[in-house]
Amino acid sequence: MTTIPALLPQALLEAPLLKHSGAAPMQRQLHHRIKETILDGRLAPGSRLPGSRALAEALSISRNTVTAAYDLLAAEGYVEPDRQGTRVATLSRPPPRAERNTPPAPATALRLRHIQPSAPRSDASATLRPGVPALSHFPLAAWRRVVDRAIRRSGPSALGYGDPLGEPALRAAIARHLGVARGVRCDPAQVIITEGAQEALALCVRLLTNPGDTAWVEDPGYRGAKAAMHAGDLHIAPLRVDSDGVIVAESDWKSPPPHWPPRLIYTTPSHQYPAGAVLTVARRLELIAQARRHGAWIIEDDYDSEFRHAGESIGAMQGLVAQAPVLYVGTFSKTMFPSLRLGFLVLPAALLPQLQTPLEEILRGGHRYEQLALAEFIESGQFGRHLGRMRRLYRDRQQALRQAMAQHMQVPHTIEGGHCGLHLTVRLPAQYPDRKIAEAARRYGIAPSPLSGFALQPRPEDNGLVLGYGNTSAELFEPLVRRLSQLARAAEIA
Repeated sequence: MTTIPALLPQALLEAPLLKHSGAAPMQRQLHHRIKETILDGRLAPGSRLPGSRALAEALSISRNTVTAAYDLLAAEGYVEPDRQGTRVATLSRPPPRAERNTPPAPATALRLRHIQPSAPRSDASATLRPGVPALSHFPLAAWRRVVDRAIRRSGPSALGYGDPLGEPALRAAIARHLGVARGVRCDPAQVIITEGAQEALALCVRLLTNPGDTAWVEDPGYRGAKAAMHAGDLHIAPLRVDSDGVIVAESDWKSPPPHWPPRLIYTTPSHQYPAGAVLTVARRLELIAQARRHGAWIIEDDYDSEFRHAGESIGAMQGLVAQAPVLYVGTFSKTMFPSLRLGFLVLPAALLPQLQTPLEEILRGGHRYEQLALAEFIESGQFGRHLGRMRRLYRDRQQALRQAMAQHMQVPHTIEGGHCGLHLTVRLPAQYPDRKIAEAARRYGIAPSPLSGFALQPRPEDNGLVLGYGNTSAELFEPLVRRLSQLARAAEIA
C-alpha cells in the first residue's frame, strides 16, 4: 500500500468504505468523510489533499471514485483544484470544539409561546376520541368511482395549477348545498376552497386583522381558532358560554382596550364546541347588530351542523339577515373524512372586491381531482344520502353512549349537549381532575379530551371529559365507560 503523508486525518483511512449492496455509493461515502473533516476543523484551510491515485490505492478503491468525490467537493466549494493538486478552501471558521455539542437555541416568533398542547395526541383509532367520524362507514367504493371519473375526464390538465380560489364546479356545488341545507346566502364567487376549516380560520386572521387587534372567542372553545389567532399576534379575549351559547353582554362592547373593540368574533352557533349549546336567535341577532355597529367581523364556524339528531336542522347565522358581517367557515373533515383536507370559507359579498387579488396571490389551488370528485359527489346526491345514513348512525351511537353512562359511570356527572354532532361533554366535580383521567385513559387506548384544555381561563366548572362516539362502535361503550369510571375514582382527590 502506498504511504500517504499526513495530509488527511487518520480516521479517514481506518474504516474501509462499505461495498455491500445496502451502502451508499463509495464516492458518496468518501465525499462525506472528507467534507466532515473539513467542517469540523481537522483539515485546515489551505491543506493539500493527496493525489487521486495515491488515495485510491490507500483505500483500495478505484481512482475514478476518488476523482468523482473530489469533483463534487469542488463543485460545492469545499476544495479548490489548482496546478499542484487540490487544496481545502477557506471557509468560515468552525466553532471551538467545546461549543459544537451545545448549539444556540433557534430563534422563533414570540407568538408561538402562546400555542401550547392541551393534551397528548392520540392515534385516530383510539376509542372515544372526539372529532373523528365513522371511517369504516364511509362509502369508499362510490368515492373511488367519482375520483376515477374526475381523472379520466380531466386527464393531465388537472395536474397543473388550478383556480387559486378553488375549482368552479366545487364552489358552485357548495353554494347550492349551503343554500338548501343551511340557509346560507351566497353565490359561487363568495366560496373559497381551503385545506380544511383551519386554513379558513387562518385566512380570516390574515385578511382582516393586524397584529395587536382583539379577537373574542368562546371559552371553553375550539383550540384551533385560538391557535390561528395567536399565530396572527392578536389579543384574545375569552367569552363564557352557557346553555344558550356564547354570552356577550352589553358591557363587553363598552370595555376599555385591549378587550374592545373586537376585530373578530369567533363562534360556533349551531353546536358550540365543546359544550354543545345552540346560540339562541335573540343572541344571534344582537351579535350581528352590535358587530355591524362596531365594525367587527363574525366568524361563524358551522361545526357539526350537518348532524342534528332531534328536529329540523338549525339555519346558519350567516343567512339570518341580509348582508350580515359574517364569514362562514365549513369543512368536509367530519361529513366525509379528515384526510381529504377540503374546507371552505364563504366571504361577505362586500369584501370580495378588496380580497379577490390578495386571495389569488396567497392561494395556489390544489387537490384538483379531489375537488372535481367532491363536486360530483355532492351534485349527484351521494353526499346527501351519506349524510342521512351518518345522522342515523350517530344518533344511535349517542343514545347507546348515554345509556352506558347512566348505567356504568359511578361518579357524579352531568351530560351537556347531545342534540348534534359526534361527541358528548361530561362535566365532573373538581375532585376528579380531568387531565389526570384523560392521561390514564390513554394507556388503555381510550382518548377522551379534558374539558379544561379547551379553556383559556379555566374555572372549577370547566372540569370534565369530551367523549367522541363518531368512530367508536356502540358495543364498546359499556366496557369503555366502566374503565373511565374506574380511572375517575382512582384519580379522585381526597
